[in-house]
Amino acid sequence: MAKVIMVQGTMSNAGKSLLAAGLCRIFKQDGYSVAPFKSQNMALNSFITEEGLEMGRAQVMQAEAAGIKPSVYMNPILLKPTNDTGSQVIVNGEVLGNMSAREYFAYKRRLFPDVMRAFESLAEQYDIIVIEGAGSPAEINLKADDIVNMGMAKRAHAPVLLVGDIDRGGVFAQLYGTVELLDEDERAMIKGLIINKFRGDKTILDPGVSMLEEKTGIPVVGVAPYLNIEVEDEDSLTDRFSRNSEVGLIDIAVIRIPRISNFTDFNPFESISGVSLRYVHSVNELGNPDMIILPGTKNTMEDLLWMRQNGLEAAVLKAAAAGKVIFGVCGGYQMLGETLSDPHGVEAGGQIKGMGLLPMDTVFAEEKTRTRVKGKFAPLQGILEGLSGTWLEGYEIHMGESVRREDAGQMTEIANYAAQSDSTLKADGAYRNNVYGTYVHGVFDKEEVAVRIVEGLARAKGISMEDINAVDYQAFKESQYDILAAALREHLDMARIYAIMEEGV
Repeated sequence: MAKVIMVQGTMSNAGKSLLAAGLCRIFKQDGYSVAPFKSQNMALNSFITEEGLEMGRAQVMQAEAAGIKPSVYMNPILLKPTNDTGSQVIVNGEVLGNMSAREYFAYKRRLFPDVMRAFESLAEQYDIIVIEGAGSPAEINLKADDIVNMGMAKRAHAPVLLVGDIDRGGVFAQLYGTVELLDEDERAMIKGLIINKFRGDKTILDPGVSMLEEKTGIPVVGVAPYLNIEVEDEDSLTDRFSRNSEVGLIDIAVIRIPRISNFTDFNPFESISGVSLRYVHSVNELGNPDMIILPGTKNTMEDLLWMRQNGLEAAVLKAAAAGKVIFGVCGGYQMLGETLSDPHGVEAGGQIKGMGLLPMDTVFAEEKTRTRVKGKFAPLQGILEGLSGTWLEGYEIHMGESVRREDAGQMTEIANYAAQSDSTLKADGAYRNNVYGTYVHGVFDKEEVAVRIVEGLARAKGISMEDINAVDYQAFKESQYDILAAALREHLDMARIYAIMEEGV
């Protein structure tokens, strides 16, 4: 069976996902086969595997760092919030149903057999499993039947590294308070403390580190620096939304709707020189971008009504009338149509009017579409006509079906990822004038797609492409994992961490 190490945090966004990814890359570089694992994930950013199963993107990112294909065994339970008090519950990649927080709290103990089957399957295949916790293990109101923090550590016999975030302040209180709130047997499982996101002179921190070790009896195995690297974020705590990026030669604005999902779709634009990618929440923030993107959402109808109420819908309609490019992905694509109907109460129920920018209608179905796809852009017109015939890959994950009207152009031709022939290609998406929409997440990931979009925007603006340079996005991500691993090797005591894994609990 595999050796195991677990990364838990004092709070959400303490850096668990990134540190787990860095450890995955280090172990891979050291010649081990390694897999990530998180028993329960809560996020709106999800991914579809080659088998058509749904999982959280954090473990996809960590699998990339480990150099392996993502599998739902790495994230057997995914919770996708539907509102402030409930979530869609996905088990082993399949939708189990919607539950309130109270319902799920009572039900989750029945899912531990699924969690353990997934973990044991990975443990039989790999040398090392890097387990990630969720939130904090010291949420004392939630400790009963815990399946993601100390409850998982006990079942997996996993020594724990506890991570605190110094960037948000109070890191010593975070770490000491978390340890003190744990039961004695849980405290004994914490074998190392990590201070994360440190900036400055470490020698100033050393007295506090010594006192922390004295008070907890647990060694500090590293002070990790604040890293400016680009890897895929998982949820709404990402700092991408709060970055005050300057407007570039080409300016792309993503509408930051309340239930935004799969915002990682747009990361490829961040690696193109001369392009600014901004997330905007109000009309005042929108400005005059060259392209407006409507992203995916967990609730298309309610997010469209939110845009309608705060004036962003009117701003998008004004931009479209001025000939600007409007691009909708999944839920954002559905918003662009004439009508949205929900006869089964999948979202808000009833029917509402869409933005009317694309001649198509959407009806929400009870069954979710989940599949990886490949294909190409159909012959297009308008500013993005340069995309015509360009190949793409991605995945579909949606509850609705959209039907184009006669005066709508076809956006893409796609097929299931496993298809062997172009003859299986089916129509997807729609466009009219400079308004484009598709159901395909990851549609921008191929370098040629993102480049041709920026080229089209540049031509429309009369800008030379000499100042705009793209990079291979997959190669860029690989370089970021290597930078992450190198930084952690420098600032963590990896010999001690290897010894902790060997000793176990």
